[in-house]
Amino acid sequence: MNTQNWDHLRAGKKHYIDASHGAAHELGDALAELLLHLDPEMNRPRVIVCIGTDRSTGDCLGPLVGTQLMPLASSYYHIYGTLDDPIHATNLIERKKAIEEAHPNGLIIAIDASLGMMEQVGKISIGMGGLRPGAGVKKDLPTVGDLHITGIVNVGGFMEFMVLQNTRLASVMKLAQHISRGLLFGYYRLARRQPLFPLQHNVAYSATAENNSLSY
Repeated sequence: MNTQNWDHLRAGKKHYIDASHGAAHELGDALAELLLHLDPEMNRPRVIVCIGTDRSTGDCLGPLVGTQLMPLASSYYHIYGTLDDPIHATNLIERKKAIEEAHPNGLIIAIDASLGMMEQVGKISIGMGGLRPGAGVKKDLPTVGDLHITGIVNVGGFMEFMVLQNTRLASVMKLAQHISRGLLFGYYRLARRQPLFPLQHNVAYSATAENNSLSY
């Protein structure tokens, strides 16, 4: 991995990735760089919080990623937010509190859908800092994450609620697949640079347990 390629990420700027062949590898490289930057000793629990709802095609990106990751990556990450157990606007405050109590020193990767400009639609963004779920549809919810990954599912700026409802599921599925694979590749890239050990357990199904990010 060429670390000098990621100076802009370490400086706090977003990195945009085309959802095409090679997207998962590029996302994995960027993720590994940020994880090492935020936790050089790699001794913090790695927590993925996937935000969204299956009641809206445009906003189901997060739960799709969580569902795809559960059988593959639950030994490496604590995963929260799936189609069966989503994290959305109604339960976000409660779930965020429970996750932070379960992993007080956790390094949280927040995943959500977002709206953007026409030329950004279909891209994946990754950056340091948390995201604000619901900001794209004018909802006031707490910031989540030490770093974030979003899939830009459609154009923002006008009638966002209707835009989400009319987003093609195929487009969201494609983004979710790239993101879930990128999270796996990120772990593998990290493992090549620093010894890691699988988690002893996963508490993802505990019931208590882009500033344009979306959540119902």
